[in-house]
Amino acid sequence: MIVLAVIYTAVWLYLVLARGGFWLDAARESGAPSPAAQWPTVAAVIPARNEAEYVGESVSSLLRQDYPGQFSVIVVDDDSADETAAVANQAAVTVVRSRGLPGGWTGKLWALQQGILAAERTQPEYLLLTDADIVHAPDTLSWLVAQALSGSYVLTSLMAKLRCESLAERSHVPAFVYFFQMLFPFGWVCRHDKGVAAAAGGCMLVRADALANIGGVGSIRSALIDDCALAARLKGIGPIWLGLTERARSIRHYDSLRDVKRMVARCAYAQLDYSPLWLAVAGLGLALTFLAPPVFAIFAEGLPRYLGFAAWLAMALSFLPTLRFYRLSPLWSIVLPITAALYLYYTLASAYAHMRRRGGEWKGRVHINAASLQ
Repeated sequence: MIVLAVIYTAVWLYLVLARGGFWLDAARESGAPSPAAQWPTVAAVIPARNEAEYVGESVSSLLRQDYPGQFSVIVVDDDSADETAAVANQAAVTVVRSRGLPGGWTGKLWALQQGILAAERTQPEYLLLTDADIVHAPDTLSWLVAQALSGSYVLTSLMAKLRCESLAERSHVPAFVYFFQMLFPFGWVCRHDKGVAAAAGGCMLVRADALANIGGVGSIRSALIDDCALAARLKGIGPIWLGLTERARSIRHYDSLRDVKRMVARCAYAQLDYSPLWLAVAGLGLALTFLAPPVFAIFAEGLPRYLGFAAWLAMALSFLPTLRFYRLSPLWSIVLPITAALYLYYTLASAYAHMRRRGGEWKGRVHINAASLQ
C-alpha cells in the first residue's frame, strides 16, 4: 500500500512540476499579433455530414470575418441525409458534393480532400480547416494569419471553446480539455525541440505549400484522430502552434452522458493505436493516477492516507485553471476522479466497439480502421 501511495505521489509531482505546465492554461491566444504587411489568400474548407442544425451559423460567422485579404469559403457536403447542402447554399458559399467514400479513407478526410482540391482554383497560400459546428469571432482569421506569419508556423491551431451548459457538458467538457492538455502539453507542442505534436481540428490554419509537401491530407487518410496526425506530419517540416481560445467556440451540444460517451468512444481506442496492451497500460495508469488517491485518502491509514490527500489536492488544484476558463465552480475539481472513471469506461467501450467491428462509428458511418476498409 505504501509503495502505491509513493508511486501516485511521484506521478502527481511530475505532472504538476515537470509536464510542461499543462495545467496552467499558459498557451492561449492573447492580444493581436503584428498585422501583416501583405495579407495572404486564404480558403476555408468545412466538411459537413448531417450538420444542418449548425452549418448555417458556422458559415455566417466566416462570412463576417474582417480579414483584409482575399478569402473564400467552401462547404463539402459529405453524403448528408439532411438539409446540410441547402443550408450552406442559402449562405451563398461554394458547396461541393462528396463523390462517395473510397476505401482507405475516413469520411472527414475524404471530404477535406475534395474541398482542398476545389480551393486550389483560387491558389490559396493558407487553408483554414474548420468544422461545421464552430462559430468564429470576426477577428479570428486575422488573428490566425498574423500569428502564423509572426512565427513562420506551418500549422496554427486554436482549440475552440466547447459548449459547457448541460450537466453532461459541465461534468465532462473541462475534464476533456484538461486531459487533452495533459497528453499534449501545449507549451511543448509549440516548441521545436519537443517531439509532442497536436492540433484541434475545429480550427486549423495550414500553410498550403507545407500541406502539399507532406502529401496533403491523403498522407493521413486513414486517421481517426486526424488533427493530431496532421500536426505530427507538419511538425516534421516546420514549427506549429496550438492554444486555447475564446475567439472560436463550438455550438454542438451534448445533452446526456450517452452523447458524451458516443463522442469520446468514437476515437478513444484509436488514440491507443488499437492495442490491447496500451489499453491495459492506460487503464492501470488512469486508475493509479486519478482513482487511487481519493480511495487511499478515504479508506487508508497513516502515511498512505496523507499522501492520498496530498495527491488529491494536487489533482484538484491543477484542475482549477481549466474550470476558471469555463467559468465553473471550483467544487467540480473535487469530483475529477469520478469523471476520470467515466472516461476510463468510455475508453473500454471504444475498445469493445472496435472488437465488434463498430469502431469509429459517427453519424451512421463506421470506421473500424479505415486502412482496412474496402
